[in-house]
Amino acid sequence: MRLSINHILFLIFAGAMAGCTLLEPVDDNHSTLARVYADPAYAEGILMNAYAKIPTNNLIFNEVATDDAVSNNKLNDYLRMATGQWSALYNPVDQWSNCISGIQTVNQFTTLIDTVNWKGSVPELNWLYTQRFKGEAFALRALLQYHLLVAVAGPGADGQMLGIPLYDQFLDVNANFNIPRATFAQSVERIYSDIDQALNYLTMNDYINVTSASQLPAGYDKVAVTNYNIVFGAELNQRISARVVKALRARVALLAASPAFNTDQTKWADAANYAGAVIESIGGISGLDPNGNRFYQKSLVDVLNVSAAAPIDQKEILWRRSVVASNTREAANFPPSLFGKGNVNPTQNLVDAFPALNGYPISNPASLFDPSNPYANRDPRLRQYIIYNGNTISGNAIKTQVGGGVNAKDSIESSTRTGYYLKKLLVEEVNLNPVSTTTQKHYETHMRYTEMFLIYAEAANEAWGPTGAGTWGFSARDVVAAIRARAGIPKADPYLATINSKEAMRELIRNERRLELCFEGFRFWDLRRWKSNLTEPARGVNIRNGIYTVVDVEPRAFNNDYMHYGPIPQTELVKYPAILQNKGW
Repeated sequence: MRLSINHILFLIFAGAMAGCTLLEPVDDNHSTLARVYADPAYAEGILMNAYAKIPTNNLIFNEVATDDAVSNNKLNDYLRMATGQWSALYNPVDQWSNCISGIQTVNQFTTLIDTVNWKGSVPELNWLYTQRFKGEAFALRALLQYHLLVAVAGPGADGQMLGIPLYDQFLDVNANFNIPRATFAQSVERIYSDIDQALNYLTMNDYINVTSASQLPAGYDKVAVTNYNIVFGAELNQRISARVVKALRARVALLAASPAFNTDQTKWADAANYAGAVIESIGGISGLDPNGNRFYQKSLVDVLNVSAAAPIDQKEILWRRSVVASNTREAANFPPSLFGKGNVNPTQNLVDAFPALNGYPISNPASLFDPSNPYANRDPRLRQYIIYNGNTISGNAIKTQVGGGVNAKDSIESSTRTGYYLKKLLVEEVNLNPVSTTTQKHYETHMRYTEMFLIYAEAANEAWGPTGAGTWGFSARDVVAAIRARAGIPKADPYLATINSKEAMRELIRNERRLELCFEGFRFWDLRRWKSNLTEPARGVNIRNGIYTVVDVEPRAFNNDYMHYGPIPQTELVKYPAILQNKGW
C-alpha cells in the first residue's frame, strides 16, 4: 500500500505526540471577564452592548408588511412576510434573541456596578457613577422588555394572555433557561417595576449641567456641583434619561390598554395620564413643535450638535441617536432618475388616508375631492411625505405616469410598483450622481414628542371622550386640532367640529397617527394592537392619458384569526418545553 505525504506527516506527528504531555495554552492578549473589575471603561462597555440592542437604532420600514407600502425588492423580508411566509420559523419582526440578549447583558452589568472601581480616588464620584449606571440599567431592561412584549405577547392555547419570560438576574451558560412565559399582566407589572426603579436613580428629566447647589435634584443635594455635572451633566445626552423612561411608561400603558390585550376600560386613563405628564413637562399643547412634522429635513438637522441634545436640539425630539453623515437611506429610496433604488413604495391606501385641505376625508363630498385631479387641494403632508405624479424632490419633478421614463410605474426594476415613491425621512439635498456624490446629516429617532401627543389623544378619548381632559386641561380634540393645524389644515377645521362621538374620534385619531408616524415603524404594530383587518390588499395607481385607475398591487396574506399576535421562535420551543407558543402558530 502506498502512503500519501499527508498520511506520512500524520503518522510522524502522532508518534511525536505519544511521547509528549499536552500543555494548557498560555493566555494570549484577549481580554477576559476579570478585566471589567480593573478597567471601568471596559466594564461600561457591557452597558453599551445593551444600548446596541435597542430595536429603534435603525429604521426598518416594516410598513412594507402593511397596507401602507410595498417594496420593489422581491426578496424583501417584509414583502415575503406579508404575502404568506410569516411563521415561527421565518419571522422578520422577531425580537426574541435580540431583546433577551440585551436583557441578559443588562443583568450581567448589574452584578458588577457596586464592585467596579469607577472613580475610586474620589468616593463621591464613584457613588454617583453607581447611581447613574443603576438607573440606566433598569431603564434599558424596561425598554428591551417592552419591545419583546410587543413582538410576542399573545394568547396561549387555553386563551390566557401571555407575555415574556422574566429574567431578573444574570444567567450563565450553566443556568436553567427553561423558564415559562409570565402572563401579559405580570410582564407589564415587571416593566412598570423596572421603570419605577430607574426613576429612583434618574431623578431629573434630562442630563443637564447645574450651576448651583440649589439646582441639584432630591437624593443628590449633598454632592458637589462639579462632581454631579461630571456624571449627570449635559455631555450624557442621548443616554436613556428620566424623561425617556416616563415616555416609555406611556407606551407600555397604551399597549396594555389596547383592544388586543385588554377589556378593562379603566386602563386607558393610565395611558392618558402617563402621556399627559410628559406633555405637561414641555408646556402642554403649546409644547407641540410647529416644525415637528419636518424633523428630518436638512435645515432642521444641520443646526444640531453632533452628539448632544440640549440646548440646541429640535423641540420635537424626545430621544435620538447621534448625528452622522450618510446617503444610504436616499440610495435605497430615491427614484431611479436620481440614482436611487426606489425600494419603499407608498400605497394608494395611504395616499387616500390624507384628507382634503379643508380637513374632510376624501370620501366625504364636503372634501370637494376631484378624482381627475387627485393630488390638488390635499393635506400638505401628502406633498411632504410622498412623491406622487408631478411632485418634486431634490428640485426634480417625478413622473410616474405612463411615458414618465424610468420613474414611471413598473418601468424598470428600481421603479415604483404603486405609482408612488417615499419622500418622508429623505434629505433632498443628497446627491447620488456617481460623478458628484454627496452625503448629508441624518439621525435615527427613538422617540418623538408627537408620539406622546398621539398616545394622549387616543387614550384620553377612550377614557373620557373627545372633549374630556382629565386633570390636564386639554382634551383629545385639542390635541388633534393642534396636530392638524400644524400640518396646514385651517384652524377652523370644520370636519373636526363635526366629530362628537368617541367612535368617530377614535377613527380620526387612528388616521392622524397613521399619517404623522408613517414610515417610522408603528403601523405594523398599531394594526395588531387595535385588532384591525390585516388583509386589506396594497393598492396603487395606473396613470394613462390623465386617467387615474386604482389597481391591486399586492395581497396581504395574514390570518385575522391569530396573526394579530406574533409567534415565539420555533427554535426556542424545541429547546425549552416550558415556553408556550401563541395560539394558531
